[in-house]
Amino acid sequence: MTDAFRFPAEWEPQSAVLIAWPHADTDWGPRLAEVEDTYVALVAAITRFQPVVICAADDDLQIYAEARLRSNRVDMQRVRFVASVEYDDTWLRDSGPITLAGRDGEARFKLLDFRFTGWGGKFEASRDDRLVGELSSMKLFHNYFAQTIDFALEGGAIETDGAGTLLTTWRCLHERHPEASREQLSTRLAAWLKQDRVLWLDHGYLEGDDTDAHIDTLARFAPGDAIVFQACDDPQDAHYAELAAMADDIAALRTRDDQPYTLYPLPWAKPVIDEGRRLAASYANYLIINGAVLIPAYGDAADDAAAAVLARAYPDREIVQVPCRSLIWQNGSLHCITMQLPQGLLA
Repeated sequence: MTDAFRFPAEWEPQSAVLIAWPHADTDWGPRLAEVEDTYVALVAAITRFQPVVICAADDDLQIYAEARLRSNRVDMQRVRFVASVEYDDTWLRDSGPITLAGRDGEARFKLLDFRFTGWGGKFEASRDDRLVGELSSMKLFHNYFAQTIDFALEGGAIETDGAGTLLTTWRCLHERHPEASREQLSTRLAAWLKQDRVLWLDHGYLEGDDTDAHIDTLARFAPGDAIVFQACDDPQDAHYAELAAMADDIAALRTRDDQPYTLYPLPWAKPVIDEGRRLAASYANYLIINGAVLIPAYGDAADDAAAAVLARAYPDREIVQVPCRSLIWQNGSLHCITMQLPQGLLA
């Protein structure tokens, strides 16, 4: 790992969290009021600890979002808007910048702009695919350069420990690049993301997830060579066998020192059925920020138990529940709508 840049872990210091405000022309339109409530709660939670940068499609949307946040007594000193930004939807984990930081500790950055294809062409994504370039032209960042990479990859598909190990799923990467072998994909990911090894999970999925098994819905690195993962303890559930096999995959992984990872299985929420379809209610889709971990809450009895697991995995951080039942209606959750910006990146 001799490159001048590295891929920091999510628990490292951040400048801000980047989000995009929902509006009627996104897929949130039919349930916009419910989703706005979640965004207000999310911004309120983030600004307790650090700044948030909010993309708005136009000036009117910015004025409206500001009014909603002020009426909920959000700390507006920690809110920064970027107006007149075009986006098809608000899943910035997948359309936003993947940021590498200077290895020597200097505040210099490389923004990786991979192709965003709407999760393998499932949805229109042309404006989302231009988002990183658009943000780069707005003097939002400093001491950086952007690198455009002609390769389909979403931020939710990759997880790093900040020390050179990448975790991902074969199902997702193979779906995006069926012509490539695992060895070829490992080589490319390691080169672009400055990793020296790539770990793969062969099992794991959530019904209602249209990302083809993004890792951030299934398993996440935690400090101290640990992995937090979504478990299923209901033998009657359709996910039971697959998530048990995933748990075996994770248990077989080894750290750089050839030791097993410390494992933190998350509890399983009861099925959430909406208009006849099951929604992907994963607790693994949490967001790490400065001093806290924000965990999605679904109004389920397992919410508190999941928060308790994260309290053990992140003992030095406050665990904050954010209501996210409205988000899973569109097949994603808390981590999916956010992208952290490393400390020093924000101008």
